Amino acid sequence: QVQLVESGGGLVQPGGSLRLSCAASGRTFSSYTMGWFRPAPGKEREFVAAVSRTGETTYYADSVKGRFTISRDNSENTLYLQMNSLKPEDTAVYYCAADLAPVRIDVQADYDYWGQGTQVTVSS
Repeated sequence: QVQLVESGGGLVQPGGSLRLSCAASGRTFSSYTMGWFRPAPGKEREFVAAVSRTGETTYYADSVKGRFTISRDNSENTLYLQMNSLKPEDTAVYYCAADLAPVRIDVQADYDYWGQGTQVTVSS
């Protein structure tokens, strides 16, 4: 099992930046593929980004590619999401997720462990 706690959300103006963190405890963090998701119309949670166990490979939704960067520090058991050039449509609760071997990297149902979420609001 792994426990996940997100932080770093807040209110930011359009064009601004935020960095989200997800602190993990429990079983070895480096064993897990990690992802970020957020709610979307018609879906419970949509894929935002994911990173492989070593951090070498990253994946992004088209809507955030070039603006968001996912990374991890396995020595600190922490996942990050650097969000730049934020838009009002990025407003959401952001959830981090973990799985030992998700079949589909961008599908919520393939992740076993979830944090409680952190609110990001982009507004002037």
